Amino acid sequence: MSDVKQTGLSKTYDPKEVEEKWYQEWMDKGYFRGPIDVEGETFSVVMPPPNVTGSLHLGHALDNTLQDILVRWKRMAGYKVLWIPGTDHAGIATQAKVEEALAKEGQSKYDLGREAFLERVWDWKHQYGHRITSQLKKLGTSCDWSRERFTMDEGCSKAVQEVFIQLFEKDLIYRGNRIINWCPKCQTTISDIEVEHQEKGGNLWHIRYPVAEGKGEVVVATTRPETMLGDTAVAVHPDDERYQHLIGQNVIIPIIDKTIPVIADEYVDPSFGTGVVKITPAHDPNDFEMGLRHHLPQVNVMTKEAIMNEHAGPYEGMDRYSCRKKLVSDLEDKGYLAKIDEHVHAVGQCYRCDTVVEPMVSPQWFVKMKPLAEPAMEVVHEGRLNFVPSRFTKVYLGWLENIRDWCISRQLWWGHRIPVWYCDDCDYIYCGLSENVPDHCPKCGATTFTQDPDVLDTWFSSALWPFSTLGWPEETEELKKYYPTSVLVTGRDIIFFWVARMVFMGLEFQKDVPFRDVFIHGLILDGQGRKMSKSLGNGVDPIEVIEQYGADTLRFMLVTGNTPGNDIRFHLERLEGTRNFVNKIWNASRFALMHLHDYKGHQPWGELTLADRWILSRYNSVVGAVTKALENYDIGEGARLLYDFLWNEFCDWYIELVKPRLYGKDDTVTDAVASRQTAQKVLRHVLSGTLQLLHPYMPFLTEEIWQQLPHHGDTIMLSSWPEVDPNHVDYTAEEEMALLMELIRSARNLRAEMNVPPGKKAELILLTDEEKAQKILTEGKSYIASLATASEVSIRSIKTEKPEGAVTAIVQRVEIYLPLKDLIDIEKEIERLQKELAVTEKELQRLQGKLSNQSFVSKAPVEVVEKEREKAEEGQKKKKALEERIGALKSL
Repeated sequence: MSDVKQTGLSKTYDPKEVEEKWYQEWMDKGYFRGPIDVEGETFSVVMPPPNVTGSLHLGHALDNTLQDILVRWKRMAGYKVLWIPGTDHAGIATQAKVEEALAKEGQSKYDLGREAFLERVWDWKHQYGHRITSQLKKLGTSCDWSRERFTMDEGCSKAVQEVFIQLFEKDLIYRGNRIINWCPKCQTTISDIEVEHQEKGGNLWHIRYPVAEGKGEVVVATTRPETMLGDTAVAVHPDDERYQHLIGQNVIIPIIDKTIPVIADEYVDPSFGTGVVKITPAHDPNDFEMGLRHHLPQVNVMTKEAIMNEHAGPYEGMDRYSCRKKLVSDLEDKGYLAKIDEHVHAVGQCYRCDTVVEPMVSPQWFVKMKPLAEPAMEVVHEGRLNFVPSRFTKVYLGWLENIRDWCISRQLWWGHRIPVWYCDDCDYIYCGLSENVPDHCPKCGATTFTQDPDVLDTWFSSALWPFSTLGWPEETEELKKYYPTSVLVTGRDIIFFWVARMVFMGLEFQKDVPFRDVFIHGLILDGQGRKMSKSLGNGVDPIEVIEQYGADTLRFMLVTGNTPGNDIRFHLERLEGTRNFVNKIWNASRFALMHLHDYKGHQPWGELTLADRWILSRYNSVVGAVTKALENYDIGEGARLLYDFLWNEFCDWYIELVKPRLYGKDDTVTDAVASRQTAQKVLRHVLSGTLQLLHPYMPFLTEEIWQQLPHHGDTIMLSSWPEVDPNHVDYTAEEEMALLMELIRSARNLRAEMNVPPGKKAELILLTDEEKAQKILTEGKSYIASLATASEVSIRSIKTEKPEGAVTAIVQRVEIYLPLKDLIDIEKEIERLQKELAVTEKELQRLQGKLSNQSFVSKAPVEVVEKEREKAEEGQKKKKALEERIGALKSL
């Protein structure tokens, strides 16, 4: 065990200096590297890859802090740990960044051509792609940076090609005309997760469709009138008696006079609106499915730029909104517009450019999901895959049960190009590696092939992340030892889009789940419970927080009060509170180190006092409770336990109780030197062990302090995780100290209520006839005297005469008396309190008058009225407390 370092700790904690120093030290010594040629239990994690375009936001900070806590804990617990970091190529976002840069130069990607454009993107990636990883290092992430991966590096690209080819050969990938989300600005399909739905005010237009055979009409309602030009049917419920006579007949689309059939389908809700819906298979996902059931044609009325095409009749060439305006006007002029209602509905927008997306039928590549989804559901039912909290199991299963085929093609240049070539002369398709493209077409003999221009959805490559990062399709040692990974830590918002896809890809290509546990955390909201966004201006930059408060403060603040799966509100004042906690630990450690300069580490425990036995027992309880919390992924609970123990029990109680022994001024012991050595041993043991428990949460602070303490090993991060020592679990000591602490708190409260000067000592009289309580009070007499500022502590029988002129309280089986003689001038104190009461009553009268004024209550902002109510409530409480104190003093 090393001795205490003579340099000690600086007077104030400087997180910037400490964090930069220790992170570099950890990196230089390779402490983060995951071993391969080892025996023993493994713990592996793959980092959810942030976009290469991105910078650290609070969601990243929370997600990686949670992972780092688990990783550091398992490393200390003796597991062979591998945490693989990496970034995602982020197809749309990265391409948009480079296109923006080209636009400033007066160029477009088409001016460069595909190959030259991709070279520019790679240049951009090499220049800026490390930004988010460098920021993650500032957070203290202890992943194996030597194994950092990128979704388009050589190994991951090889894995993507292999998976596509195998799925194609199994007939699980196909090309077909299906409905997709199309962004007219980004000019590509986008996945469901890339569509952000926002509630917006709009209209619901009710349009008359004349019946073609005979008289009559049906009225349909739509939020997108322009799509009626692509209607291929109207539908009613088969049991709706109002429209039985129309089923099988035809109606006419107004303006363009196109005849379409009336069909019956159980999907239609007869109670909604008129019970008649227009069916536009090429522009609505539900209509598309109904169209397949009824073999309806698909009429696309827009170009990829959202300009009305030749199927739009007189509106050809207009953009969709100009068409809407003109069409509604024409419908009104010709008497086809029944009515217009105001209507709030969810509008899907591209997450990247905020353009309203257009559902559109388009030839795309799809993955057949049903055969892959079924095994992904079975592993949950079998208990091979667990969600924490378990309620997210239903979310996961619900999506898989109703899953649609996955559109995986994107109309971009940046990304994994689809490994498919088409014969230029016939319909032959080759799927495979580029080096194996045939010299001639086996079907028609042609010698020229053209590769599909599209790239794969970014989620396709990230679905392979748990095994592609471990070297697959090669059979690497990492893959053998660390797959399946142990846990995935991720937000609740991507269970469908990423978690489920990793599961079915892992089962298909590794025959096992990609991870055993899925630990779901919530989203970070602002103080008002809103999502953070640029438009609201309520975002918080984690790097700025780290610069001001330090990484440990941010990390601990993010996880305290955090229960698995629930959203978290970010309050700046909580940062201040956490920084105070950091400073509390720092100052307590400085005090301990000042009294450990002559510490002899190998001495026996010696004779333990009640305070020693209590703090050792409480420490062991915390060891067990924190370990259990981490095992249950209840990381916030672990943080709370450590906060309460360090602040309330170790700092506020034990250090105060042990000071006389450390100073050599404890008159209650016969051997002050031996008592001091025992106090040193307990102090170091508890402080060092608690720092180890705290290390996963606050890695920098704990390393800096631990290095100054007597310790074994080179770094706290490789020290052994504390274990419960049953020899120092003493519930009797905890019970006895609980009585003494409650008694001391009551005595302090009596002094505060009576306004006794803090430094003025007073006699404290304790009455009890219970033998056990008398024993505890006698043993703890010196503690009471020291911490309750007592000149003398008298322990008497409850049958003795009650002291006069004293205030009193009762704690468990003990009556406490604080004689006020010589402490305060009772008359003057009553006079002071009465003046304070008068001021309080006057202010209370003003507040009550204000709140009884209906004009103020109805016109003032709600938050202002609420604040005045809170003031009035506080005033009432203060008034009652003052009256009670005056009454108590008058009774003396």
